[in-house]
This record gives sequence, structure tokens and C-alpha cells, in this order.
Amino acid sequence: MISPLAYVDPSAKLADDVKVHPFAYIDADVEIGPGCEIMPNASIMRGTRMGANNKIYQGAVIGADPQDFRWKGQQTYCYIGDNNRIREQCIINRGIDSDGGTRIGSGCFIMAESHIGHDSAIADNCVLGNGVKVAGNVKIGNCTILSSNVIINENSAVGECTLIKGGCRISNNVPPFTIMAHNPARYYGVNNVIMQKCGYTDTNVDDVAKAYRHIYQCNISVFNALSRIESDIDPSKVRNIITDFIRQHNLRIAGDTFNDEE
Repeated sequence: MISPLAYVDPSAKLADDVKVHPFAYIDADVEIGPGCEIMPNASIMRGTRMGANNKIYQGAVIGADPQDFRWKGQQTYCYIGDNNRIREQCIINRGIDSDGGTRIGSGCFIMAESHIGHDSAIADNCVLGNGVKVAGNVKIGNCTILSSNVIINENSAVGECTLIKGGCRISNNVPPFTIMAHNPARYYGVNNVIMQKCGYTDTNVDDVAKAYRHIYQCNISVFNALSRIESDIDPSKVRNIITDFIRQHNLRIAGDTFNDEE
């Protein structure tokens, strides 16, 4: 199931049923799991560890050398989960340290000409639209949608079940369950459609909406908004996800909030 016109390094480890089309390139120190398909002119570079049932389309480069001056040629890794679709001309860089790595979860759909930088982590069931640019050390939560041409700057984090609309530039942390739009990015509401698809209830959606009214619509600091959330909303999974995310990121969130330091 490997075309004689493809190059597969003898040291690469491929499951028996992997399909490798003509002119694909499989580097040394690559592992590819069962059910994967590597389309023509795709390149799977050294240090890539790929799970099952992934399809890599024409011209994509998986596990490319990291674009960071801190990388000095050491062995580093790129981990791809299961059941992903990585479309034409995508580039996913490896990590810059041997004990880290770039990680793509399972069930993701990464559209054409997207780029994912070194040591970023994309969780499960995410969608990246055409031309999305994710810089290094970015964390993207489960079931997140980045519409076409979104730019996520280095060291940013995006919470689960988030929608970032096309063309947004994100240089801060986007809290979970939100919709962000425009430039500079602004809070645009609760991503209730995806929340419901992920099993959250109407009560959960209402609690999220209440929480973000305190954060984005009351003209108070994020610190004070968290206090109001914890006094106004009963303890719940979604409340804790929101407050934990904001505290873990030092109260620095996107969406045009009031801040004591401004």
C-alpha cells in the first residue's frame, strides 16, 4: 500500500495498512498508526508520532523543524492523535525541546494553509479554518472553532467550546464557552450551540451567560467580577471551568475587559 514513487525511510515505522501515495515523503524516526493515508506530496518529518485513521492531504508538512532560534537541532517531537483531517499545505512544527512537543488531539479538522507553531497543543474535536495561524506555545481547548484567517499569538490560551470569528487576532487568553469577534477582539456572546452539542444543559448555558455579564458588561475589574460570579452563581462544573481558567492565566483575558492596571 506504499507507492513505489513515494520515499519512505527504512527506519520509519508504519502500520501494515497505511496508504502512502506517489511523491509523499516519510522521514526517518517517524511512526504512523493503522488506517492512515498520506496523500501525494505530503511530508511527514522526523520526530512525528501519528495515531490511527488520520488523512494528510497534498502538500502538508507534519513535524517540520521549529521556527525558533532556541532550537539548536536537537531531537524533538510532534504528536498527532487519531481521526484527524489535515488539509492541503498545512504546516505543523515540532517542539523545541526533547521533553516537550507539539500536540494535536483527536477528531480535529485542520483546513488548508493553516500553520501550527512549536509546542502548541490543540485538544480534541477542534476545527481550524483556512489560513489559521497559531504561534508557538499556544493552548487550544476541546471543541474550539477558529474561523478562517484567525491569528493566535504566542503563549496565548483558548478555552474549550470557544468560537473565534474570521480574521480575529488574539494576543491574550480567551476564556471558555465564549464567542470572540472583530479587531481588537471583543466578547460577542456565549457559544451555546457548541456547548449543547458537547452535552451542556440550558442551565449551564444560563450560568455561563451570567458569569460573562459580570466580566464583560459591568465595567468592573476581572478580580471583582470573579468575586461576584462566586457569590451570584451556584457552584457548578461550568462556573469552575471559567473561574479556574481566568485565575490560571493571572486574570489576563481577551475581549475588552476593564482592568485595574489600565
